[in-house]
Amino acid sequence: MNENKMASKPIQKILWTMGLPMVFSMVLQALYNVVDTIFVVNMGETGIKANLALTYVFPIQILMIAIGVGTGIGINALLSRSLGEQNKERIALTLGNGIFLGIVIYLLFLIFGLFGSKWFLTIQTDDLEVIEMGTNYLRIVTMLSIGAIGFCVYERFLQATGKTVHSTIAQVAGALTNIILDYVFIYPMSMGVEGAAYATIIGQIVSLIVAIIFHYALNKEVKHGFKDIIPNSKIILNIYKIGWAAMLMQGLLSINMFVMIKIFSISNDAVVINGTYGIYYKIQQIALFACFGLSNTIITVLSFNVGLKDERRIKACIKWGIIDSVIVAAIITILFEVLANPISNLFGLTLTGNNKNQLISLCQISIRIASIGYIFMAISLAIQGILQAYRKSVSPLIISLLRLIILLVPVSLIFIFTDNAKDIVWWSFPIAELLTAVISFFVLKFSIVKPNFNCK
Repeated sequence: MNENKMASKPIQKILWTMGLPMVFSMVLQALYNVVDTIFVVNMGETGIKANLALTYVFPIQILMIAIGVGTGIGINALLSRSLGEQNKERIALTLGNGIFLGIVIYLLFLIFGLFGSKWFLTIQTDDLEVIEMGTNYLRIVTMLSIGAIGFCVYERFLQATGKTVHSTIAQVAGALTNIILDYVFIYPMSMGVEGAAYATIIGQIVSLIVAIIFHYALNKEVKHGFKDIIPNSKIILNIYKIGWAAMLMQGLLSINMFVMIKIFSISNDAVVINGTYGIYYKIQQIALFACFGLSNTIITVLSFNVGLKDERRIKACIKWGIIDSVIVAAIITILFEVLANPISNLFGLTLTGNNKNQLISLCQISIRIASIGYIFMAISLAIQGILQAYRKSVSPLIISLLRLIILLVPVSLIFIFTDNAKDIVWWSFPIAELLTAVISFFVLKFSIVKPNFNCK
């Protein structure tokens, strides 16, 4: 344990060596949905409606990942702290109860898939074709969600022990599977949106299998038995003391998308705005998930050093966690600004006429405007990670509420009632991100001891 790299290597180096694989892994997770959308939009005559169907069901997919990731963050933080404190009994119980919680979460979404899928589509649209496509897609991705939820658990087992490269390899294996099967199922096999759904869940299951193999083959420092899977109320409570806020923060992404769809539906251009929003949101997740990757790294490293009570490394982690997050977000912003046109064209490869021109034009506008806010988003998410590592729950949740609901909704309502709403409503996102970042610094200042940014 004394040789654990999180206790000995320089903070700058450990944040990058652990963070970059996690960033890459999270970006690949976002690419699942981007690739699905590219193939679905280009299905031909049904592509536009299929894209709308995927847009309407996406809040449930976000919610599913939110619960898995929130639980995983709680597992990660508790496991990292237990490793720092060398508490072998708690390590085993955390692993076992993490598996138990993954099973319970899957069963909940299995039930929703069976009984709630069609209802969820009908409260958003009355287009029967869109309802049918969306219902079929949603049933598949929820009823067979064991791969997505299970991977959230086993990925955290690997990350908490510093094996972020291996969790990335598992993610890559699933992503490549998803991309290949997307093409095969949607085009040669003509399976439509159901093909996209099956490609996604098979890719997730592949990621889970690889992560399980890595965990049991390589994580020799953490051991657990079947008896540790028996639910332990104290361990579960400790997991969710850390993870409940993260779960709610991630869940707010689902609420955010659902609310924004409703707001955009007010406009006379509701169909085209919502169609573009569905595409933009999935592209934006590349930046969002990259920032989540670094935020999760901050949680892991900072939680470990909080367990060790190493003040010098704690302060360095806070400083460089924020700086590194800004660097990653700035790189992504520049790439999106430069590549907005070719990225947008990917969603109109088989479209023709006015539909193609309008979709590509709005995609470019949304990408270029909204990406301005990514640097501010990175600051807020880094600060959330710092607060979560200190086992703060309310203040990170407040930050999420500000950027996703409290500040964003009023601004977007102002823009949606303008004559050219479809072109300017995208300014709602960077405005909300900027205001949230400013407030986040004050939250950090008053939530924990003021960090010394002069530390080396």
